[in-house]
Amino acid sequence: MPLSAPAERDLLHLRDIELRGYQRADGLFDIEAHLTDTKSYGFANDGRGWIEKGEALHGMWIRLTLDEDMLIHSCEAASDFTPYPICPQAAPNFAALAGLKIGPGFNRAVKERVGGVLGCTHLREVLGQVATVTYQTLYPVRMKREREARERRAAEGLPPEVTAPRLNALIGTCLAYAPDSPVVLNREAENEATSPPGS
Repeated sequence: MPLSAPAERDLLHLRDIELRGYQRADGLFDIEAHLTDTKSYGFANDGRGWIEKGEALHGMWIRLTLDEDMLIHSCEAASDFTPYPICPQAAPNFAALAGLKIGPGFNRAVKERVGGVLGCTHLREVLGQVATVTYQTLYPVRMKREREARERRAAEGLPPEVTAPRLNALIGTCLAYAPDSPVVLNREAENEATSPPGS
């Protein structure tokens, strides 16, 4: 269902963020974001002079290259449009994200490596969304890997490996994952049905 009809209004600012998740031929994954800010009017800017209506105030890219375990192998950033000539100098600093793992503490680690004057506010902000797209991109890949491992163990006559249920990390993070929601109750029932005896 869409939002209700708005009051009469004029568009002043537009931020577009495109996020894409790719599987590479070498087995790694690229998660890319492209952020663009435009205005619906021309305006004076201290760093660039006059910026025309629809001309990008911010035009920035960031790419994380990761493995299936969400370990960042490299990070590349680029700033095509910025309000000040000095802004693009922050982009190379994002290479410092290599070695981080997307998971608990990721945002804090990003701030430690490219926070404040080391980085760019807009690139840092989009990294939270890049992390979410990483989960969405890798979820089916990781589930397939785990399913194949279970099938391989079963074919070899080995008991299933007991792994920590991923569900616990999601409980309480949103309405669907409320402890008493049908989603959580169904998942818990499925986990119990597939758990080996005595686990």
